[in-house]
Amino acid sequence: MAALNADIPFHHPDRPGSEFRPLKAWQHFKQLMADKEDTEQVFHIIAALRGRKFRTIANRFWSSDKGQRLLTTNERLIDVLDDHDTLKQLPAGTVGRAYVDFMEREGLSAAGLEAEYAKFTTAGMRFEDGIDRYGDRLRDTHDLHHILTGYGRDALGEQCVLAFTYAQHRNLGVGFIAYAGGIELKRRVAPSAPILAAVHEGYRIGKAAKNLVHEDIIALLREPLADARARLGIPTPTAYHTAHEAMRSDGIDPYNLLAAAA
Repeated sequence: MAALNADIPFHHPDRPGSEFRPLKAWQHFKQLMADKEDTEQVFHIIAALRGRKFRTIANRFWSSDKGQRLLTTNERLIDVLDDHDTLKQLPAGTVGRAYVDFMEREGLSAAGLEAEYAKFTTAGMRFEDGIDRYGDRLRDTHDLHHILTGYGRDALGEQCVLAFTYAQHRNLGVGFIAYAGGIELKRRVAPSAPILAAVHEGYRIGKAAKNLVHEDIIALLREPLADARARLGIPTPTAYHTAHEAMRSDGIDPYNLLAAAA
């Protein structure tokens, strides 16, 4: 594929030709299941199963007028999303205000996720090409996906966000984590809850919605949350809340599944 501009190739010549290594992905998935907090394993799985579809979608975006403008401005989403003082000046009910409230309540930052990703890239896995740049944009907007979809940071909510993301970007690694994680959740913690129905609903919503990563993020942050969801085609998820109700009926706190598993 052609270079994005004079300085940035879309596919760096040193990048491995094959980005579909299922055995490698499975090894890292087993490590992730052994330690759910080991976020580095997620990035290894995603890289091992990136595949051609993801590459095609990324190339299409960077080749668009919007993508070319972003390359020219060299906009860093982390700087925008972690500027909480500015976001707090937005009117109540906007995407940006909902985002900063969520991030501060959960003790999160976009830079924190970048730091987790840095553990993965120390193994020489970064090429500074268009694929890396698109992956950065997807990584940096992950928590914004929670705000726009309405999925929480509970275990099921994370799987649903990943299923939504897989539908939008076709990265097989993301899809693998979403569905394999959903199966593990149902098997080990909540066998009577419609876990997989909730995960697949996230996929269906993501497939029908506009691609969030392709949005003008700065403009999106200023938009009323309800209006943004309607414009992007993101309805309230129902199977997710039904699964939560089923878990609570079984005496399981959806936000404390470690206790339930124990």
